[in-house]
Amino acid sequence: MKTLLFIFCASLFLSCNNKKNIEQPIKEHSLEGAWELVSFLNYKEDGSVDTIKSSNAYKQMKMYSKTKIMWSRLRAWDSLDWFGVGDYTFKDGTLTEVLDYGSHAMNSRIKAKKKFIFDITIDENSFTQVEIDSLGHPIYAENYKRLE
Repeated sequence: MKTLLFIFCASLFLSCNNKKNIEQPIKEHSLEGAWELVSFLNYKEDGSVDTIKSSNAYKQMKMYSKTKIMWSRLRAWDSLDWFGVGDYTFKDGTLTEVLDYGSHAMNSRIKAKKKFIFDITIDENSFTQVEIDSLGHPIYAENYKRLE
């Protein structure tokens, strides 16, 4: 009888410990911080991909707080300024940025479209955002590394 009681108690103890391991939430990485563009991928209709690597002539940074996004881009060959400011949400592999205003060049784009939705893959020190068209094909992707 003591043996049976011991086996029952041990089984109960082990099953409780297993539930603790199973029920722990999966840690979701945060976008909060400063990010630098590593490369930009432009997907073409013919299936080819143009890759533009970040350089002294082409730079882009994004900064995320808990709810706000600000990004800026330098294209040394372009006399236009490029930046945007707005709100963002990040949930279940989807990043949504809703821009309120930006540079003169960006404001003309914001008038036509202010909500940008991306599929996102993120780990602790990098993320990739991909804009997908209505047929499910990638339009472009941006690859970032965390600065802080």
